[in-house]
Amino acid sequence: MKLEGYTPSMRESIERVVASRPARLHVDYPMLSPAEKQEILRKFHPDYIPEGMRELRVGPNKGGRTPNELADLLEGHSRLSSVELDLEKIDLDTDVLIIGGGGAGSAAALLAREYGAKVLIVTKLRHGDANTMMAQGGIQAADKENDSPVQHYLDVIGGGHFTNDPDLVEALVRDAPEVILWLESLGCMFDKHPDGTLVTIHGGGTSRKRMHSARDYSGAEIMRTLRDEVRSYPEDITVIEFAPAIELLMDDKGQVAGAVLLNLETEEHYVVRAKQTIIATGGSGRLHYMGYACTNHYGATGDGLVMAYRVGARLAFIDTMQYHPTGAAFPEQIIGLLVTEKVRGLGAQVLNVHGEQFVFPRETRDVESSAIIREVKERGNGVKTPSGFEGVWLDSPMIDILHGPGTVEKELPAMVRQFRRFGVDIVRDPILVYPTLHYQNGGIAIRPDCTTDIPGLLVAGEASGGVHGRNRLMGNSLLDVCVFGRRAGRTAGQRFREVQLGKLTLAHVEAWERELAQAGIETEVQSPLLLPDYTRHGR
Repeated sequence: MKLEGYTPSMRESIERVVASRPARLHVDYPMLSPAEKQEILRKFHPDYIPEGMRELRVGPNKGGRTPNELADLLEGHSRLSSVELDLEKIDLDTDVLIIGGGGAGSAAALLAREYGAKVLIVTKLRHGDANTMMAQGGIQAADKENDSPVQHYLDVIGGGHFTNDPDLVEALVRDAPEVILWLESLGCMFDKHPDGTLVTIHGGGTSRKRMHSARDYSGAEIMRTLRDEVRSYPEDITVIEFAPAIELLMDDKGQVAGAVLLNLETEEHYVVRAKQTIIATGGSGRLHYMGYACTNHYGATGDGLVMAYRVGARLAFIDTMQYHPTGAAFPEQIIGLLVTEKVRGLGAQVLNVHGEQFVFPRETRDVESSAIIREVKERGNGVKTPSGFEGVWLDSPMIDILHGPGTVEKELPAMVRQFRRFGVDIVRDPILVYPTLHYQNGGIAIRPDCTTDIPGLLVAGEASGGVHGRNRLMGNSLLDVCVFGRRAGRTAGQRFREVQLGKLTLAHVEAWERELAQAGIETEVQSPLLLPDYTRHGR
């Protein structure tokens, strides 16, 4: 097949990339000093753009800053504000309700079941339609002789700029080796050496090679494993698809007592009563903060944050989002698509239009992204595409030069296929990339057992906030969903028998509407958003 994806002007730039390879082969660009890192973040990272955020006017985080798009939803009207529901009519009754069918929700269901709970998973789209499925690079765990949870802990804290909740980080790194063993016991197939030992590589910000992967579809392999295991227990775990939760239910004792679901096909509402409720709704990349493209699945619209905020749950670190340094910048059909950090972990370098290296390839994601933005926006060294988009080169052919022919196709098969569909051969040519909105660093504040300040409400995965501080390291998101998904399921499974629910109520929704009125907030926004609007009038 003849591949002619790049334009003549882009080909001229690629020739300069090829010419600079011998000089770059064994020499990396130096890492930035701590002072330089802080300076580049303040000047170029989207989190530091003042007009991109505003203060919240109501709720537990009143006075705190968050992106405008999320603030609009957090201050929106309930979808039930004009709906009359008979809360005496219980459509579904369960021990543990899990809102979200990704990695965290599935892991939680499996652990809750082990404690004898009847579990109901409700998901907006299909079971497994989640950011977990789309994660590529790998999952961290300190399980090699030259590594330890302590070293992992230091890397996580440093990557989060020393702002992380230390108790959550301790839980993350302590549970990590056990999570790898658990996933393997369920049938997850990680990459291994011929002698059977697990392959591990570096990621940005890691001091040891502790990234475990399944080629470049690690998340899909983990999600396949968890979903298959959940479906093995239909008598204990029920899954309802295309029925997102749109509001949490409380009881007259102040406990979260389930949720109201919306059937996306019939638009009927269902009342679900539950003794323990776990929010595992993931992130909010589809809000496209500040107009950035994103890597996220279609349903990532921050629904869990909105619902938890209305019942009084405090949010943490919601003024910080992660922009992955390497989202596809060409071809246009896949702008924003994740180009896994594993590419840089294997030795690919980041280069400007002149074929010059301008940043160490494995800086933490926020610093790497900021350096790329600076190179394009301030220095004018970006590569322009036919549509006017700009990016920089990620020199993927360097991987075969360093590790031998066939390495790219062996280690990155999904990416090779994806780009070839659009006429780009990443074995032969570099990839054009630019930062893309990738991860919600913050979320609902939790304790290590995944409980919140609201009785009966637990949170796991990307919907939670605190473990990653102000920046997440590669491989800690898949670890997060497994560690805290398991912990949430265990906590719910241990507690559900002790719970005595009172009368169901939506009084908190009425109180919310009064609070909006008292603050003088006039808005037509109804939240949660549920699905992004990509019609011409929508964006």
